[in-house]
Amino acid sequence: MLEISGRSSSVCSGVSRRKLLQAGGAGLFGLTLPQLLAAEEAGLANRPKAKSVIFLFLFGGPSQLETFDLKPGAASKIRGPYSPISSRTPDLLISEKLSRCAAISDKFAVVRTLSHSFNDHSGGGHYVQTGKRWHIPIGSGFNATPQDWPSIGSVVEYLAQNSLRHGGSEQPADGNLPQYVVLPNSLGRLQTYTVQLRRPGEYGGWLGRGYDPITTAIDKKDPQDNPYYRPCADEELTFQIDGLVSQEAMTLDRLNRRQSLLSQFDQRLRQLDVEKNLSAYDRYQQRALSLVASERTRRALDLRQESPAMRDRYGRHLFGQSTLMARRLVEAGVRYVTVHWDAPDGYSWDSHLNSKDVGDHLIPGLDQTLSALLIDLDERGLLEETLVVCLGEMGRTPTGNANWGRDHWSTLFPAVIAGAGVRGGAVLGQTDRDAAYAVTPPYKPEDFAATIYHALGIDHELRLPDAQGRPVAIVEEGKPILELFG
Repeated sequence: MLEISGRSSSVCSGVSRRKLLQAGGAGLFGLTLPQLLAAEEAGLANRPKAKSVIFLFLFGGPSQLETFDLKPGAASKIRGPYSPISSRTPDLLISEKLSRCAAISDKFAVVRTLSHSFNDHSGGGHYVQTGKRWHIPIGSGFNATPQDWPSIGSVVEYLAQNSLRHGGSEQPADGNLPQYVVLPNSLGRLQTYTVQLRRPGEYGGWLGRGYDPITTAIDKKDPQDNPYYRPCADEELTFQIDGLVSQEAMTLDRLNRRQSLLSQFDQRLRQLDVEKNLSAYDRYQQRALSLVASERTRRALDLRQESPAMRDRYGRHLFGQSTLMARRLVEAGVRYVTVHWDAPDGYSWDSHLNSKDVGDHLIPGLDQTLSALLIDLDERGLLEETLVVCLGEMGRTPTGNANWGRDHWSTLFPAVIAGAGVRGGAVLGQTDRDAAYAVTPPYKPEDFAATIYHALGIDHELRLPDAQGRPVAIVEEGKPILELFG
């Protein structure tokens, strides 16, 4: 297994560039091409297939039986209200509500047999974004904790930061460009509860807050509103960095003054012996400031740079515009972008009550946006270097209720994967006649995480220091799904 020593800057400064290269893994984000090829020759690194990842997270749990695993021969109480249609992929029946995706199914693969036993939204969300089962038991919590496993995006950010600290020669065009961004909100922000939800899975966890994603913030305008469905006005789509002022107000002079004030504040706090925690906060703030101060990324955050036709193609709803923003950020140099389709109250992939929202809004919105993203990336020559993944944290029960709502079912659910060498038109995994269980060995979230790391050229057995400085493998008991790649 590969190990990278060094958690704080003081420890990192004690590790030589030579030692880092011998460790492998982390250098993938800072090596020149000759160095990378040398690492590959030495067997220390996978050849990266993906320069970047766009992770589309359908929080709440889409039904496999209404999307990518229809069972027209099942009993009426199982098969659901929507008819299957053929696709460009042999033997893949897709919902009639996914006609655009059906027409381009040769551009993506479907893994039908993802499975885990954490039948809970928060825990399931943590599991599929980290490859690690959440340490909080089902029903005992909903919010992220500092002990959580780091997300895949946070590991990408960690490796990028530490590679540059050790003299990586290829720095982003805009300097300290954040490598991990979450759109359009932190997961849970749009849900109305007695306390603000901060769902686990997308954060740095025990790696530290300095490796959390840079997150934008777009709030609902009233409690009954749902920006994921209705057309969003431009004034709502500001994609402001959460915790910072708007782009227009964030002038260079103001940035300098803000940093000066932060420096004064930090000096006082260091006198209170909180340097360890503050160093992580400093890194997070610096990344956020870099993103807003960068002219290139400020342009990327301005959707008005896109033509009306392109914005229409993705869909004027929040998920569509956020996914278009993800493509813009990837073009600007961000390596890992997560786009949440969150679960605002009353409108959700968590469809217990009925299928009306699912059929009228959710699946058609997904169909429009996912197909637009894959076609757009392909037309721009970016699909071969961008891994696109799309899934929820669970599926739905095979038996529906009277109005065709379905309950939680983490035992079986599908994922769509495309780009970065993935075999378009592939279908992995066989399910039983009711789409309830896998009849071939199921894939675990650990395998899914290992697959993403593999595509990025990161050894999934890489070990990073935990909060106590002990080396821990970024994925435990998972293997890349190599059958996906041509």
